[in-house]
Amino acid sequence: MKKTFPILIALIIAISGCATVQSIIKSTFPYTATIVIPASTKASMTTSAKSSATSIDQVFGNQNGTSYIKDVRIASAKLTAYNPTNTSLGMFKSIKLYISSGSSGEILVASRTDVQENIGSDLVLDIDNSRFLDTYVQGSSISLRLEYILRNNTTADVSIKTSLSFTSVPKTQP
Repeated sequence: MKKTFPILIALIIAISGCATVQSIIKSTFPYTATIVIPASTKASMTTSAKSSATSIDQVFGNQNGTSYIKDVRIASAKLTAYNPTNTSLGMFKSIKLYISSGSSGEILVASRTDVQENIGSDLVLDIDNSRFLDTYVQGSSISLRLEYILRNNTTADVSIKTSLSFTSVPKTQP
């Protein structure tokens, strides 16, 4: 009897904590996408590139992970240039990052208007976390659109990894 009581308590805690654990997992793993800036893009012109983003839920096939969270806000947005190697994101004058999901429309979540020429291959964007993004994250997929102005023409296609992190709170299940 003494051994079954702690096991029973541990089982009850594990079952009741599923939503909380899921929201912690959901808010700590980013959505990522690879966006390609074509070499044919002209400098000093507003241009955009689009890509689908994937989350840890999509990688592991968890289709209902977002049903455990609410009050989703953007926490961070980061760009990393990785191909060709040693590419500097100083190639941009300005950047705006939008997300969309299904019929939810498109919303600006991050931007940078003062990109320095010698910034390097990583760039953290200024986020706009004034709005809840529940309808976007709880959709079946998220698309990212990068709107940008190049400082100079590029000589090759540039691949950029885009990482978005979100914060959320657990949604209580009835």
